[in-house]
Amino acid sequence: MNDTLARDADTITVDTPAVACDGNGSLGHPRVFLRIGSSGEIVCPYCSRRFVLAEGASADAGH
Repeated sequence: MNDTLARDADTITVDTPAVACDGNGSLGHPRVFLRIGSSGEIVCPYCSRRFVLAEGASADAGH
């Protein structure tokens, strides 16, 4: 698989700036809670999964 396809497969579009990632599956990682800032995206420090805030969603929503 080329790098572009791998990156797209590991990108998740979300509606809220607060996200949780556990790597999925039995070989995942500890659950981490991440907050998307003004850049509109954040990358999980464990598995490099990329979370992107959906167009029109506010990065200021939530607590």
